Amino acid sequence: MSEPSEKTETPDSYESALERLEEIIAALDSGSLGLRETLALTREAKGLIEYCSTELESVSGELRELGLDDLVERLEAPPSP
Repeated sequence: MSEPSEKTETPDSYESALERLEEIIAALDSGSLGLRETLALTREAKGLIEYCSTELESVSGELRELGLDDLVERLEAPPSP
């Protein structure tokens, strides 16, 4: 039995990384994988989780820079006389 190849390339997008993570979780939940397959998928999942975390932090920072909270507060404030 050959060892599964580990995917090390960077995902195309956050969404594709999430899709792959869902596939990995389903495979791990199936209980049908061997020890080496489980290890390879766990390593791949770790990389995908790190990628997603970085993407979320980046987008979160960019949203904070936009100052949307301040804009919402100004829009919701009662008009000054």
